[in-house]
Amino acid sequence: MTTTESRTIDLAELAQQLRADAVRCSNRAGSGHPTSSMSAADLMAVLLAKHYRYDFDNPDLPGNDRLVFSKGHASPLLYAMYRAAGAIDEDELMTYRRLGSPLEGHPTPRLPWVDVATGSLGQGLPFGVGMALAGRRLADVSYRVWVLCGDSEMAEGSMWEAFAAASFEGLSNLTAIIDVNRLGQNGPTRYGWDTGAYAAQLRAFGWNTVEIDGHDPSQIDRAYTEAEETPDRPTAVLARTKKGKGVAAVEDLEGKHGKPLKDPEEALEELGGTRNIRVRVAEPSTREPRPERPGRPVHLPEFEVGSKVATRDAFGKALAAVGEASPDVVVLDGEVADSTRAQYFAEAHPERFFECYIAEQQMIANAVGMQALGWVPYASTFAAFLTRAHDFLRMAAIGNADMRVVGSHAGVSIGRDGPSQMALEDLAMMRPLWRSVVLYPCDANQCAHLTSTMADLPGISYLRTTRADTPVIYRPGELFPVGGSRTLVSSKHDRVAIVAAGITVSEALSASERLAELGIPARVIDAYSIKPIDTSTLRQAAADTGRILTVEDHWPVGGLGDAVLDVIAGQMPSTRFTKLGVRGMPASASPAEQLAAAGIDADAIIHAAQQLVA
Repeated sequence: MTTTESRTIDLAELAQQLRADAVRCSNRAGSGHPTSSMSAADLMAVLLAKHYRYDFDNPDLPGNDRLVFSKGHASPLLYAMYRAAGAIDEDELMTYRRLGSPLEGHPTPRLPWVDVATGSLGQGLPFGVGMALAGRRLADVSYRVWVLCGDSEMAEGSMWEAFAAASFEGLSNLTAIIDVNRLGQNGPTRYGWDTGAYAAQLRAFGWNTVEIDGHDPSQIDRAYTEAEETPDRPTAVLARTKKGKGVAAVEDLEGKHGKPLKDPEEALEELGGTRNIRVRVAEPSTREPRPERPGRPVHLPEFEVGSKVATRDAFGKALAAVGEASPDVVVLDGEVADSTRAQYFAEAHPERFFECYIAEQQMIANAVGMQALGWVPYASTFAAFLTRAHDFLRMAAIGNADMRVVGSHAGVSIGRDGPSQMALEDLAMMRPLWRSVVLYPCDANQCAHLTSTMADLPGISYLRTTRADTPVIYRPGELFPVGGSRTLVSSKHDRVAIVAAGITVSEALSASERLAELGIPARVIDAYSIKPIDTSTLRQAAADTGRILTVEDHWPVGGLGDAVLDVIAGQMPSTRFTKLGVRGMPASASPAEQLAAAGIDADAIIHAAQQLVA
């Protein structure tokens, strides 16, 4: 196979090769989205041959441009680009969508040249904003982020969070290439080929816009050059294209989305057959490796046993200390830093603090984009509002992202704000995520330690913090390993084991004292690590007492109680089990009144324990 210098390549021929390869690999797989790939082939041919700067042998070079397929279903086009660049060969291209192949139906970082997983529409551009933001404010080298978007995903609200954020931050290193091919999965898109309608909206958001014929290489080239030369704002290239371009049987026709072509041989003949053009992609402007940023030992804040401190306060102070020790740590906030206490970090390390405003999807997307480039992000907001970003967390897990998420103001214990502010489903939301860790500290020293621990955890780790002051029961410097627990009260005569976490630990301790006076010795376990949970301690408690009582400031579905049941049920069938949680819709009341009304305070625990023993 011949290798040709980029400047001498016939761009139209390269585009035809990309189309043909998309048809071929989708046909071999028996599934895929060739028509969505064919519409953007010219756009990607010009990018690959003339504007993209990337070393495929060294994908981690900080100076590499970044390419994100926000329309991830066009993965055949991406893989065709990789073949044209010599990153994969013909045989590997033909493994598309097969078991064991990294060429998945939608791109994931199983391939070293893919930074983030895409496929849930409306996420690639937000991720690209995070990467561009890191390049603008954190990196010592310049690179450009290119994002291929579909016109269907322009209806997603997350896209407009991204457009607003990119404009506000002046991300001139970001280019959105919008493939306006008119047809979605189920008929025409909202504006069809009216690129002017998109351009008007984007200009209102502060973007530079260029409207072009997306099948004219010279127009595409000029648009990309304009994007590179626009110094003060991001650019959106609005390219009018035809879905299925190049094959009459599918070109600009409805009902052809997400299907291999019925007659691939005829289609290939119409496209001019298989080609073997090779593109020597330009190298990045700098080849310097990522600079070493050595850390220092962390000196965590210390809190006096017997005092009362909110775990959110401990989190904020610990986070500032972690940032002092590690120059890779960055913090993202959803305009509530004063409440979550991330403000401590903002004051100590303003250059690594990112205010994302009330845009939780973009906040998580920024964190995903930054971690892909080697940063260590913590993203924090009220736990209740993380539900808005759950799909971004889901996709982050699919992409094996390493990030730390902190939700404050959890549960009914926040008091008078009412149920709209109370996270009662966050544990159930975070536990199922792939490789996730879920932590719920009960006191300040425990929270400080876990905040620091999270910096080195792989996957998505979630820390649940509490608004109210809680008693400090652990000494400074104590260790709390992930997957562990603490047995706070125990005897060989225990008749019931009370398993609590966070705000309910102090309620459980109070209940245990009063139960002892009633002649019912009760073990108390602080299950601060809800995932992974301490299986051995819980099973031993079940064996010793025969009765497990869980209590949590959360709906009874999917939280601590279910985590405990997962390790008891089927293993110790004789164990009697009671689960206390918030079972009614709360309203405004004081924290103490909320716990009582929800049936998760000390009185409720005592009553439930008596019922179990009886």
